[in-house]
Formats: sequence, structure tokens, C-alpha cells
Amino acid sequence: MAQPWQTLDSIVTKDGTLELRQRGERDFLITVGGLVLMNSSAHRSEVALGTMACSHLKNHPVPRVLVAGLGMGYTLRAVLDELPASARVVVGELNPVVLTWCQGPLAELTRGAAADPRVTVAIADVADLIRNSASSGERFDAVVLDLYTGPHARSHKRDDPLYGSRAIEQTRAALNPGGVFAVWGENYDAGFVERLQSAGFTVKSDRPGRGGLRHVVYVATLPMSGGDARQGGIRGGGRGRSRG
Repeated sequence: MAQPWQTLDSIVTKDGTLELRQRGERDFLITVGGLVLMNSSAHRSEVALGTMACSHLKNHPVPRVLVAGLGMGYTLRAVLDELPASARVVVGELNPVVLTWCQGPLAELTRGAAADPRVTVAIADVADLIRNSASSGERFDAVVLDLYTGPHARSHKRDDPLYGSRAIEQTRAALNPGGVFAVWGENYDAGFVERLQSAGFTVKSDRPGRGGLRHVVYVATLPMSGGDARQGGIRGGGRGRSRG
């Protein structure tokens, strides 16, 4: 008989009650409004996202990376595993309780990723962090978005704060030449890919895994120098929400 879930902590947010639940030693859920946000047993797309976003930075002298949000820390762990000791990683997270969970009961799942000395956690909206980076000139080598709501067909083409054309231009301005904008998505969104290409990114997408729910990882890369890249490879799509 399966063990029952136990609620370890909860907090009321504008999206509903955010809860951390556990059964057994390493089986955790994060739910919001009663819906599963993350499951510790299904995180292959998060690992793929972090790995694909930062694999080009292994030999970079001092890479600077922005990751949002924190979740259970699997994407952050994958990012850190690709980076040298000199890296600087800024993590944007709206809810401070999530940081508490990742430094507490969830820490063992990711070998303490949230407490890594390369990491600075900002309790802030990632759109603001990107905007501030673009205006200050303190650019990133990769921007990695692993958020509950990824790009989708209903995203406003121009004004969506993260996936619209204006936001994509802000992200472009926040990246160094050759920088990567990597995004998790629930389902494949051709409109988002088209907006990325229009902004000069070369775009690839993948659906990690071979069975079960397969989500989408977009990897958009800026040219190292010179003119915009206007074409990119496009593959696949995915369905479902429980992370995997």
C-alpha cells in the first residue's frame, strides 16, 4: 500500500496555496492550488534544460547565468554541473519559502544546489531581473527559464512579460554575444519559436525522454558577432503538465 502524502509546509499565494508534501524518504511534491507543480520522481526535462543551456560554458573563464525559478532545484543543479568553479549564477524566485525548502528538506535531492557558493538567490520577478540586466549592461551568458507557465499559443505575441516579442528583445539585450536563452515549455509553441527567430536567435527544440509525458526544451542562441541568425532547427512538441 502506498504511503500517504504528508504536508511539510504551506503558504497562501495569489495562485492558491503553495504546499510541500512528502512520502517516504525522497518522494516530494510541490503543489499550488491543489495542482501538482513539481514531482521529485519526474525531472528529466529540468535536467535537460539546464544541461543544454550551459554545456557551451564549461571552459568559459567567468560565465554569468540567470536561472528562474528555483522549483526543487533540479534545473539549477544541472546548470551548476556544466559550469566551472568561477561561475556566477543568479537565481530568480518569487516565493522565499521555496528557497527555504531547497536549502532544507529538498537539499539532498540536488546535493545542496541552492547553497552552492556560486549561487545568489534574488527574491524577485525574473522579468525585472532581465530588464535590469539589459539596462545596466551587466549581461549574462545564459538565461534559463523553468517556470510553471511556459510559452503557449495564448501567450500575447507582443506583450507577454516573458515570451512576447518585447520581452524577447529585452532578453536579447541582457545576453552577451553567443548567449543562450533556454526555456521550458509544456507544449510546443511555433509562435514563440518564430518570435525568437525574428529577434535574431537560432532556435532548436527537443522533447527529452522516450516515454510518458514529454515536455519541450527550447534553446535559442545568439550569434557570436555580426548579423542576426534568422533560421533555426525546430523539432517536436509535447503534452501534459506534471514535470518530467
